Amino acid sequence: MSSPSANRLTPQIASKFAAIALGHVTREYPNKLDHVLEGPGDARGPRDLHPIFFGSFDWHSCVHGYWLLATLLRREPGIPEAPAIRALFDDAFTARKVGGEVAYLARPSSRGFERPYGWGWLLKLQAELMAHNAPWATTHQPLADVFVQRFKDFLPKASYPIRTGVHSSTAFAIALGQDYAAAAGDRALTALFTETCRAWYLADRDAPAWEPSGDEFLSATLMEAECLRRLLPPAEFAPWFAAFLPRATARQPASLFTPATVSDRSDGKIAHLDGLNFSRAWCWRELAGSVPADHPLRPVAEATAQEHMAASLPHVAGDYMGEHWLASFALLALTAGEVIG
Repeated sequence: MSSPSANRLTPQIASKFAAIALGHVTREYPNKLDHVLEGPGDARGPRDLHPIFFGSFDWHSCVHGYWLLATLLRREPGIPEAPAIRALFDDAFTARKVGGEVAYLARPSSRGFERPYGWGWLLKLQAELMAHNAPWATTHQPLADVFVQRFKDFLPKASYPIRTGVHSSTAFAIALGQDYAAAAGDRALTALFTETCRAWYLADRDAPAWEPSGDEFLSATLMEAECLRRLLPPAEFAPWFAAFLPRATARQPASLFTPATVSDRSDGKIAHLDGLNFSRAWCWRELAGSVPADHPLRPVAEATAQEHMAASLPHVAGDYMGEHWLASFALLALTAGEVIG
């Protein structure tokens, strides 16, 4: 692995991350299914249920493993793993296999499947596929369309946000979904995201940042801010953020500026805390870019991001409990500030 002080993606890191992901996106077992059995015939294996996203321990990790590979292929097309990535995508993104994933979602018991985390990641993947000169995005679009519609059906009746640092976070899912809405030019989806998040978050002030809990991989506080940064006009976001974290330049609340300690990386839940460090670094880098170069928040945010990256970048690989997903979160931080589309 490259130096833990690395700030941005390099060909060496890209190659390392690609090799990791290629080793797990088609690894069927061990596997933790999000699957409701409607009868004895539904007792089926991951590959049979999910023709594309059957690997990486769970469906959503497989989705963002593909996102990682697609992003690395676009950013660093000369890495040695590039031919293997293209071959994998040609095999995975076929009408038959996409149809199988869509058919799974049509089951009555799949109504809440992967809501909202997997929804956001699937749309994030589609936004990335759209940036490639390949047929993958066109073939994959029917699956993306299902999740767009699920957001449009669900959000109008979601009276409250889910303020967590795990998969149920609504801020995280909408932030990723907005990347797709922007790339696809789906103004209705952007409008829905914006209207919903205004109702949920706009009145929030002086966030206490009681975090982390013992298994979080997201900062509920910073994720809310990053979500609104993507949706609000800059002139509106700046005063909101100043009221939301009024002492940020003084590194308060201290919890947001202190990397999490990971005591056991073989424990899947405790290993989430490496992801928290990456997601905080991602958010701080994005938020740093939202203020002028001479703003006092910028050096504080950039230094904090660096500290969080240094704490966890050496641990992306080593135990499968982290290895099947952590590189995706590291890549979010390493490419923070990039706009696709």
